Amino acid sequence: MKVYIANFGRQNYEWPICQERGTIATMNAVDAQKYWEANDREGYVSSRMAKDTTAAGKNPTKATASRWFNLMTTIAETVGDIWVHKDGDELWWTTSSSEAPYFETKIEPIERGREVVVCHKPCKSWSNKTKKGTPLRWNELHPKAKDFLSTEATLQSLSPANRDYTLALIAGDDLSHWHERPFWKKRSEAAKNGYAPIKYGSQADKIAYQRASELFDAADAAERMARTAVNTTNAANGQTEERIVKRKDLVFSSAAALQDYIAELMGAQEYCCELTGLPLELDEVNGDSAMFASLDRIDSSRHYEPGNLQVVCRFANFWKGASDDNEFRRLVGVLRSSSVN
Repeated sequence: MKVYIANFGRQNYEWPICQERGTIATMNAVDAQKYWEANDREGYVSSRMAKDTTAAGKNPTKATASRWFNLMTTIAETVGDIWVHKDGDELWWTTSSSEAPYFETKIEPIERGREVVVCHKPCKSWSNKTKKGTPLRWNELHPKAKDFLSTEATLQSLSPANRDYTLALIAGDDLSHWHERPFWKKRSEAAKNGYAPIKYGSQADKIAYQRASELFDAADAAERMARTAVNTTNAANGQTEERIVKRKDLVFSSAAALQDYIAELMGAQEYCCELTGLPLELDEVNGDSAMFASLDRIDSSRHYEPGNLQVVCRFANFWKGASDDNEFRRLVGVLRSSSVN
């Protein structure tokens, strides 16, 4: 069983319909749907890179467009998974059913007004209460839980530790053994110094809040990656030993500027690995360290500079090493195709 945190369309426009019908949903532009139906990932990705934009108004990268291709598959095929959605001061959840998805065409009721094909997957009736009948109110959640129980992305699959907590929350179980952990206590103490749930007007607002409060795992991970990059560039200054260490200059005005840039990268990547599309783990206690966010130079012969950086899973960074970025992406694609076949 997986647990997904999800939104339903840009500006969440499909949520009222999902809530009423008892479904979860995602959508493709009409001109992209044909590629998905034909299982033509390459055609879909090329089309979206040329014709679509992200929520930030930028053309999607290949990895981002590939994640978009996967979205409808995830929605259409989910069975028995938990789906969670934050709506104002309420937390809603449901379980996906084995019923077949259905599709309908509509004009998006938002400013860009695209014609889209919406995939609705039936699920159980949405609930804003635990299985024991206690209301799930956002302002009553532990601050650490708030970090992972909402998302700016379309959907996000929770790590095993966060999944288990969410299942216990929904079941109405005693959560004190989580809340007593040092990391959770640290979050709770930090909350007393100004944390309050807010509605982000944009991804930039979220990043700014993360940076100011230092309460979110993403900010912690960005700070850690920036610190590692600074230490790496300080060590790799071209000194002569048994070999010449490659010079790795930091082309940013400061470590803080690099940290800001990394935070923006993670947001643009929807907190997924740019090479594999897998969800990044953001320094979670008891998390899978191989999945931790890691800063990678796209071209390892160049410096830590804007345009040459991407955030990837730590294991992918290790495997890639100094390999050519395009060649590594090609091999990832081969692995992905083999697993499908």
